Amino acid sequence: MITLIRATNSQTVYQIVQETIKTVYPKYYPSGAVSFFLTLHSETSLKAALDSEEIYLLEVDNVVVGTGSIRGNEICRLFILPKYQGRGYGSKLMDLLEEKIYKDYLEVKADASFPAESIYLKRGYQILSYEMIETDNKDFLCYHTMVKRK
Repeated sequence: MITLIRATNSQTVYQIVQETIKTVYPKYYPSGAVSFFLTLHSETSLKAALDSEEIYLLEVDNVVVGTGSIRGNEICRLFILPKYQGRGYGSKLMDLLEEKIYKDYLEVKADASFPAESIYLKRGYQILSYEMIETDNKDFLCYHTMVKRK
């Protein structure tokens, strides 16, 4: 059984995000960009996000496999633990988050990292802009801001 539950503390979210970034992102990004992601999703920033975002955990048969957040009409911080990727859990989590957003908004926005971009495109998202941030070691973090209309 797949269940979406509201996160009440940042520790589980932090563990999911950090493990996923450390395992997956080095395959797509240089070390400076990976360090940027790890800092962006620090335990301190996740604790603060509990006050400004709806943060959820995705449980499958009572095992937490991923996390995703909503801030206004934006999906943020969507991560599925590496050992559970490729099983459709990311799509299911996106279905649930989009459903929540569409109750109040006509469109869903997301910043898509390179590992996730193809998933967003397959789901009907369109690219709004290309973004680039210079990180440590003069590395760059590149991503697209995307939108999907109801």
